[in-house]
Amino acid sequence: MKVIETFLGDCLLLEPAVFSDERGHFYESFNEDRFNALAGEEVRFVQDNQSYSTRGVLRGLHFQRGDHAQAKLMRVLKGEVLDVAVDIRPGSETFGQHFSVVLSAENKLQLFIPRGFAHGFVVLSPEAEFFYKCDNYYHKESEGSIHYADPELGIDWGLKASELVVSGKDRESPSFAAFRQGL
Repeated sequence: MKVIETFLGDCLLLEPAVFSDERGHFYESFNEDRFNALAGEEVRFVQDNQSYSTRGVLRGLHFQRGDHAQAKLMRVLKGEVLDVAVDIRPGSETFGQHFSVVLSAENKLQLFIPRGFAHGFVVLSPEAEFFYKCDNYYHKESEGSIHYADPELGIDWGLKASELVVSGKDRESPSFAAFRQGL
């Protein structure tokens, strides 16, 4: 597995070694020992999540607070998404900055997002199966969100606003400025 560092430091893009022949392909999508060596820290994943969405569905920007914060390892099993991580770690040199990457079943890239980041994705293909591992259990009382279209963040989701399908909850998320004031 090859590691591609991002400008957000601890966010890592992982590219697996894929072995292909006339029958198809094989690759190791996760190996705890190798992953921890590449990440430079011990991460113990305890929960897997999977979602199905159609083109334009945007989920985010979500995070868990405090003791319930989550590191995540994302990948796409079917289709293509634009995956986005926003640094919300107070005092970080990249606080408020975001990194985005297209993850697809075809490119097999995975994005590791450590604790202290908000996360979101939008489906670019007709449909997508999105899969991710978490190093902490979901805790409803600790969930938070930031508005996906906040101009201060300046995220280009790759689709027109009229093409986005967003839940009422995500449309009503607070601004980044409101998040910052709550720190």
